[in-house]
Amino acid sequence: MDSSFLSGWYKDFTDIAGVTYGVNRADAYVSQVDSAKDLENNINDFKGFETSIKQLKGDVLEFHQSGTFNINSAINDSSYLTNVDRSHEYASADIKTNWGEEYGLKALFDGQASAKAQSISHFQRFMEYKSVSGRINLSFEEFITEKGLNPEEILASDPIYSGQMRLIPSDQAEEAIAYLKQQIAKKMLTNPDEVKRYQDTLERITTKIVAPDGTESNPIATKELLEIAEKAKNGAYSAAADGYSTEQLIDIQHILDQGVKAGLTAATITLVLKTAPEIFKCIDKCISKGDISEEDLKAVGFAALGGSTEGFIRGFVSSTITASCEAGLWGEVLKSVSPEVIGAMTVIVINTIKDSFLMTKGSITKNEFVYNLQRNLFVAACGVGGGALLQTHLPLFPFAYLIGNFVGSLVGSFVFVTYEKAVLSYCVSSGSTFFGLVEQDYKLPDEVLKELGVNLFEYEECVPYETSFDEYQPDFYEPIAYEPTTIDIRILRRGVISVRQVGYV
Repeated sequence: MDSSFLSGWYKDFTDIAGVTYGVNRADAYVSQVDSAKDLENNINDFKGFETSIKQLKGDVLEFHQSGTFNINSAINDSSYLTNVDRSHEYASADIKTNWGEEYGLKALFDGQASAKAQSISHFQRFMEYKSVSGRINLSFEEFITEKGLNPEEILASDPIYSGQMRLIPSDQAEEAIAYLKQQIAKKMLTNPDEVKRYQDTLERITTKIVAPDGTESNPIATKELLEIAEKAKNGAYSAAADGYSTEQLIDIQHILDQGVKAGLTAATITLVLKTAPEIFKCIDKCISKGDISEEDLKAVGFAALGGSTEGFIRGFVSSTITASCEAGLWGEVLKSVSPEVIGAMTVIVINTIKDSFLMTKGSITKNEFVYNLQRNLFVAACGVGGGALLQTHLPLFPFAYLIGNFVGSLVGSFVFVTYEKAVLSYCVSSGSTFFGLVEQDYKLPDEVLKELGVNLFEYEECVPYETSFDEYQPDFYEPIAYEPTTIDIRILRRGVISVRQVGYV
């Protein structure tokens, strides 16, 4: 494969892929928790209503319970959600959930009144309707049929909210439960048919929404409902004032939990991307040569180990930084920082830290460190730009930013290599250091100095003394042959001898 492509794949896209997932997960998490804005907007939609606050508090209770549940669900990363139905159909539920449970809400002036309303029977509702509508001759069967129910399946004493959870304000629970128990005991003696609706209500009475995984809404008392209703009529309710801002809801533990989850997924993504080229090499070698060596398998293993470790760190760091900024834990100013910028800076900082250790150990030179830093800045900028550009044109495509980042990273890698070649070519021909980025070495190579007769310093070597016998060697006459003197002409040229270092070659 082309070295520029491999560089763009390994050093850029694989680095940014895990980070991109981390920042996107954190961004989505904070946005879900910020659903407190929905709670605030829904309650303030009652602005200008002529309804008294004593009546309006029941509507406020619906949005408060559904809203606080969804907020807590987002904080705990739960999949359970609720929705205020606002249906006016007969005996319809006020709040519906995605796990199948339904809630009917009542917030009357005290616990007894709320419990009585929650336990009303079909016959009682029928009598109320006759009184209000003036339809004196309407029969119970006709009433039930008009409501879309089967009169053969409905008893007059059945509760109309059968099957629903009965939610009331928290301060009314004790009085409501006492009233229901009293009615059960009384009706068992006077009218056993009426026991069912009170017993059903008692078993389902609650002050909060509870999901199967334990996620709950926040109970609220009647006094607080009246206060919120008063603000709602003026459009002045603030969720943040009630403790529902991201700064108040999201703490460091939530951020760390999200960071770990993002890190694990990022490690998996990076693992696949890092090992893909090595696996491809093994397959290619197996096809062409018929076997795979132990070293080939080791290369795959080391790529997997290094890739997963770095991927976890990048995903964890980018997620925690993004969540901390957007949640407002690091100040109001940083709440508007772009997640993409955080992702790019995370890659640059981590790579720079890694290169700093390598330079300290002597594994890379100062020139290589500067080269890597400049390259990371340039390619990261291209990756962020490419991702943002494609996401702007394809906002509904789920992987638009990741694909755009991939293309941008590869293009940035190719462009940087071309730029580097142009700079070094100019420096070779002109002798320029290009503002100190390129080192010019004018020292002649050792072999050239030796040919010029220059004595080079060499370390002394310890040669042990060896004993040998003297041997007699007879002299022989040897004619002297003429040897013409030759001149060895060597043309020196300047070229790249190391990373951003120009010298004689």
